[in-house]
Amino acid sequence: MASNNSKNRMDLIVALAKRRGFVMPTSEIYGGIGSSYDYGPLGVEMKRKLADLWWREMVRRHENIVGIDSAIIYHPRTWEASGHVDGFVDPLVDCRQCKSRFKEDDLLEHAARAKGLSAPPLKEEGHKLDPDHPEYANLPCPVCGNRGTLTAPRFFNLMFKTFIGPVEEAASTVFLRPETAQGIYTDYPQVLNSTRLRPPFGIAQIGKAFRNEITPGNFIFRTREFEQMEMQYFVKPGDEDEAMEYWKAERMRFWSEVAGVRTENLRFHQHTPEELAHYAKSAFDIEYNFPFGWAEFEGIHNRTDYDLRRHAEFSGREKDLTYFDDQTRERYMPYIVETSAGLNRALLAILLDAYDEDDVEGNTRVVLRLNHRVAPFTAAVLPLMKKDGLPEIALQLFERLKREFNVFYDDSGNIGRRYRRQDEAGTPFCFTIDHQTLEDGTVTIRDRDTLDQPQRPKLEQVVNLLRDRMYE
Repeated sequence: MASNNSKNRMDLIVALAKRRGFVMPTSEIYGGIGSSYDYGPLGVEMKRKLADLWWREMVRRHENIVGIDSAIIYHPRTWEASGHVDGFVDPLVDCRQCKSRFKEDDLLEHAARAKGLSAPPLKEEGHKLDPDHPEYANLPCPVCGNRGTLTAPRFFNLMFKTFIGPVEEAASTVFLRPETAQGIYTDYPQVLNSTRLRPPFGIAQIGKAFRNEITPGNFIFRTREFEQMEMQYFVKPGDEDEAMEYWKAERMRFWSEVAGVRTENLRFHQHTPEELAHYAKSAFDIEYNFPFGWAEFEGIHNRTDYDLRRHAEFSGREKDLTYFDDQTRERYMPYIVETSAGLNRALLAILLDAYDEDDVEGNTRVVLRLNHRVAPFTAAVLPLMKKDGLPEIALQLFERLKREFNVFYDDSGNIGRRYRRQDEAGTPFCFTIDHQTLEDGTVTIRDRDTLDQPQRPKLEQVVNLLRDRMYE
């Protein structure tokens, strides 16, 4: 199996994803648009299955967690309360010579590496780049290497701005949500009243978010439009540490045991005090060992009562956002433990984790060893030939299976090529209808991972056999 850190591993996945209809560049007939992708027939099936798995684990398995689907455009005051209007900015620096553009942090990291330092002394109080520092003029451009060509930092808001109504004026300015969590916080009192839940309880949602990223890249890892799978867990103050430990264990279990990601490619990263967001008391990332290094695809954060207090202040509904326990006669503002996963990043991690190459009779076989729960197709039905009544029997089996499973029918090309196509799609099982089927009513089963064909069940046994394989 190719190393997970192989430099061309990402290139192999990008090519396979496009070739087999997992992920494709959007608007490609017009030349595409930077870091924007469409999910093809296989990709959308896999993405839906992964989202459904998450929903089942987070909502269906927990009687104290409910779901919502909040709007993409919120009241503008939401983003003032959350800090996004003032704080959701990146300082940008341009090179006058080569016209490249950099985030402040990337520029400083490059300068530090060049000097063998952890960080150069170029930041003023507040952690902003200081263009008046005597060393600033000598900073080299990371691309062309020229010195004295860098502009002063300019601040760039990462939220996409749009307008409500027919006139583009300040009074009608709104933003596309850069995260889904704030909709949960603003809906919290209504959910609380309608469900009569008591802390600890959670509110979950899956939805799109939009960030005007300056340096998107690494395929679908960082894009301007993405999907989040978030759950905000409301607890009594003092219980948040226990909740953090519970959700850390649950989320790691989900990715390794349910989604099938190899444990050696997963780890926790605890945020240092310098890394902590302004709202967080503690934070852990679940990281995957991507070809470009360890990187986060889910965060578990103790957000304290920061968000609810801010929304209470900005909306003027401070008492309404507290919780009154009628049993203990206590009133308090709940603390929040957040689990927030990027669906697109998780999909990329799973594809990278599943990619494999092996030798079959002197030929290289490309195979996605996807967990059957997230594989786009559970099985494929293949008639050996397009004659002798084989397609008719295969179609009958296909119709029977697709009532319960997502299955694929393929009668194009020789059987070896059809097997290879299903290997690249990650299909766990293939059922082949051949001439022996005509004689005794049995079919061949081919296992994607072992290439074994251990038995020939009767046609009427295939549905139950597939059920057993899927849920074992």
